[in-house]
Amino acid sequence: MNIVFRTDASLKMGSGHLMRCLTLADALKAQGAHCHFICREHPGHLNNFVLERGHSLHVLPFIARNMLDDPFVPVHAGWLGAPWYEDAEQTAAVLETVQPDWLVVDHYALEKRWEQEVSRHCNRLMALDDLADRSHYCDLLLDQSLGRTSEDYHGLIPDACRLLLGPSYALLRPKFSELRARSLASRKNRSLSKILISMGGVDASNATGMVLQVLGSIVDPNWQIQVVMGANAPWLSDVCHQVELMQCFTQLLVNTPDMASLMSDADIAIGAAGSTSWERCCLGLPTIMLILAENQRLIGQRLHEAGAAFLIPSIEQIPALLPIYVENLHSPEELTRASKNATVFVDGIGTQRAIEAMMK
Repeated sequence: MNIVFRTDASLKMGSGHLMRCLTLADALKAQGAHCHFICREHPGHLNNFVLERGHSLHVLPFIARNMLDDPFVPVHAGWLGAPWYEDAEQTAAVLETVQPDWLVVDHYALEKRWEQEVSRHCNRLMALDDLADRSHYCDLLLDQSLGRTSEDYHGLIPDACRLLLGPSYALLRPKFSELRARSLASRKNRSLSKILISMGGVDASNATGMVLQVLGSIVDPNWQIQVVMGANAPWLSDVCHQVELMQCFTQLLVNTPDMASLMSDADIAIGAAGSTSWERCCLGLPTIMLILAENQRLIGQRLHEAGAAFLIPSIEQIPALLPIYVENLHSPEELTRASKNATVFVDGIGTQRAIEAMMK
């Protein structure tokens, strides 16, 4: 079986779309599929990750031309790096060669018109979305957002399209489900000591630096802090300097391959909302969650309302809210409560559910 993925990573859009596609591709490959990626060479791209995972890569050139004056383009059209019809033509040329059974599209800049153009060159089309803000032309649509309902996509998809909705379909790597039972069992008698900070692969706004600055003012010398960043993060060198000045054990990890183990071992996380939220929920990791992009707001608000995370709505509110939340989480009872509230949403096998839906 041939599967093609059309997705991108960049300094502007981050790495989340590519990483969840890689998770799905790795699982499909383990079941005998051949996976191919079509990715544009944006500034800050992570195309090398595709090759390192053993998948085929087809690179589209970055030409920095958009169709933002087109009233029908999506809100995030500027993320594509080309007019949609040129992207469709370039993608179709690859599809004609590969002849895929499935084309998986994960890109906020692409919508129904693009999907209609390329659908003639694949047997089935699957869209990954979180926004429900534009029309799709697809056979299967996966939206892992908490609280998402079929009504949100009313009028946006074909009648025959099957919807896979909610975090039970969260695309997580196998290591998370493997560590789930151990991680949950270990959270019964924890106190606040190990703190994991992760704002995604890019963190263009330097939320990591702001968090470290605040933690430095309330630091407990017994804390053990691990900071995770991507190699393309523009503030990496500044954060490295801050880490050296912290008055407790603080470690900076770049492009770490084992986030599951880091999350399992941590007592709390301070991190961005987004797809990594489901990784933390799977392992019952209490989280102080930051909104770093508008498309993260729905996840953050709903997890906060469910008592599964402590929400900081914007980076400007880090100095005011972070010390309060850290103080609250010094309570073992509060740690346990937050952990239990998080675990109910994700069991770690959403990737397999998605694959079963594709096979049907």
